[in-house]
Amino acid sequence: MGLPVASGGSIVFKSPMDIHSLNRRSWLALAILATVGAHAAVPEKPAAFVTALAEKKQTIVAYGTSLTAGGAWVGQLTKALEAKFPGRATVINSGAGGMWSKWGLDNLDKRVISKAPDAVLIEWSINDAFLEYKTSPDDCRANLNTMLDRILAAHPKCEIILQVMNPPTGVHLERRPKIADYEQVYREVAKARNLRLIDHAPQWAAEIAKGEASWKALMPDGIHPNAKGCEQVMMPVLLKALGI
Repeated sequence: MGLPVASGGSIVFKSPMDIHSLNRRSWLALAILATVGAHAAVPEKPAAFVTALAEKKQTIVAYGTSLTAGGAWVGQLTKALEAKFPGRATVINSGAGGMWSKWGLDNLDKRVISKAPDAVLIEWSINDAFLEYKTSPDDCRANLNTMLDRILAAHPKCEIILQVMNPPTGVHLERRPKIADYEQVYREVAKARNLRLIDHAPQWAAEIAKGEASWKALMPDGIHPNAKGCEQVMMPVLLKALGI
């Protein structure tokens, strides 16, 4: 078995079995390395839409896979924004379960652009990596960049934020053996286009390092975090990265 490595704030697996075979000490070491890289990349300034909420209403669209469509984090973010900026933030969940960036591109006008968003949070990498969808990393990059171009053409002042979500495990990883390549696309596009990136992978690596009993309480099916997983693992990262 080739050992996974920490690179650019991410955990990179050389085979689908790596995630099962690492002992807890190895997972913890990798999580620490990845977390150091990720924290170094967290922007110091709040997201533009967060700053704007102090003075006016903002519309935020969450766009992505079932990790967004059924993700408790969207409602938790809505609650956090409402607590800090009562009546000013409208959060629209435009995610769709089982979909990938090709679908995201085809439905962009209806699900995102028509909402006149001030900010959009995007994640599609986990399903672009799904073997049955036959979407290469190059396709992932092209679809993502086209989405960004179209959103900005319609709404030049819209703030676009990219997300790398939790790693899949078990059979979900076996169906996505090159997930790291797709996650890296999001990191590279964010860097190239000077976009805010919220990378949840290091924190999930730290949870997995605690052992199966621990992470299964937060992600029972091995791919979809439950409400507790979103609140405990994702929300601290999300709120800090957005400056809330």
